[in-house]
Amino acid sequence: MSDGLSDSASGPNIIEVEHLSRTFSIGELTVAALRDVSLEIARGDFVAIMGPSGSGKSTLMNILGCLDKPTSGIYRLDGIGLEEMDRDQLAEIRNRKIGFVFQQFNLLARTSAIENVELPLLYTSEPVADPHARALQALASVGLAERADHHPNQLSGGQQQRVAIARALVNNPQIILADEPTGALDTRTSIEIMAIFQGLNRIQGITTIIVTHEPDIALYANRNIYFRDGKIVRDEKVANPKQAERDLLQSVPAAV
Repeated sequence: MSDGLSDSASGPNIIEVEHLSRTFSIGELTVAALRDVSLEIARGDFVAIMGPSGSGKSTLMNILGCLDKPTSGIYRLDGIGLEEMDRDQLAEIRNRKIGFVFQQFNLLARTSAIENVELPLLYTSEPVADPHARALQALASVGLAERADHHPNQLSGGQQQRVAIARALVNNPQIILADEPTGALDTRTSIEIMAIFQGLNRIQGITTIIVTHEPDIALYANRNIYFRDGKIVRDEKVANPKQAERDLLQSVPAAV
């Protein structure tokens, strides 16, 4: 009998959301963070989610990342319905299929880059023969293999975000969820990070979903979804996504 956690890899959509709602109780008040949201995200797409603070973006990302459950509605991830899963099952799905990247990097300060990247491997249900080699390969994929033994305070903001991306990649996820990944970075470094995301999306086929307040950053994605008051108000294809590698060639070099 299946436990519902086996890889499915079926259908063109990796994410399917139907009539999703999420409410929170604050004292005697009930606040609706998401209101009847339905959307599909195709396997291998690159999506930017935008909207003002309190619009429901982060609530949606928490549900998509299996960190929270909807109050009502259906969420299927890679063909698997998640509504009835318990916390342990959601954690396994999360660790197997999803990589997270955050605005403030969330690195352990007293831990080297490679040890930070190795962390998700401690929680996988499938043993990894050589965690150190896997982590080093992930760091190499973001151009930081030579910084493997450096601690976060020895790295620039852009380098710390690269370590965070490597950590997200170490379990070979099908999806990367990035919450304001360029929010703490300067313009050129932001473009460098978007070049990494575009490469992962186009070369490795990783479905990439970012939350951003920056319209210029959203234009590196293939699709922009706009939220307001817990609802999708616009869902648009980006006709000609900006090319981060090309923009890097035209930008001012970063200060040394």
